Amino acid sequence: MSAYQTLGQRGEVEFVDRKSRFLGHARPVSTEEEALAFLDEMRRAYRDASHNCYAYTLGKNMGVMRYSDDGEPGGTAGLPMMEVIKQRKVCDCAVVVTRYFGGVLLGAGGLVRAYSHTTALALTAARIVTMEESEQWLCEVPYTLWDPVQHLLRGLPVQLLHTEFTAAVAFTLLVRKTDSPRVTEELQLLTNGRVEMLLEETSFRAWEAEEQNA
Repeated sequence: MSAYQTLGQRGEVEFVDRKSRFLGHARPVSTEEEALAFLDEMRRAYRDASHNCYAYTLGKNMGVMRYSDDGEPGGTAGLPMMEVIKQRKVCDCAVVVTRYFGGVLLGAGGLVRAYSHTTALALTAARIVTMEESEQWLCEVPYTLWDPVQHLLRGLPVQLLHTEFTAAVAFTLLVRKTDSPRVTEELQLLTNGRVEMLLEETSFRAWEAEEQNA
């Protein structure tokens, strides 16, 4: 399976356009039940709102796409929200945009822009991450090598998940599978083969944009 993008957490934003308040909420979901439960949660929380419009995708290839205008003029809310999600290439995610009408009509174009903009803000707030096949390594080095190892790790495309100081320094690294040969080789070279490395697991894990460019 190839890498894919999803959300790293829940996100929440507010956008005001000509006195109408738009509240955007986004979160990762893996099933339709989760998406519908999220929608129900938002409807209960904002039951006094004018509209609770939504869009969600499921599947790594966005095989499931659902959206609703929730009473707004057709094509002015749910579909524009879905288009933002598709443009950002975010799968397994749900977005709900709640509108409190402010007394000023926005027109069809204004609604499209407002719902699209709020969706984009909500996705950003929820942190778009890339899920890549990754390896988790348990490593150990003598104390005398820990400072140079730390310096090396800061320049490598890795995530340092955990460090423990006992008889030696034990640390857990997350490495994209494609980067694993380079990382293990550089650690072995730096420590002259004195680093001990044990592969604990392989799974799809989240990577931030800056980590991908390390």
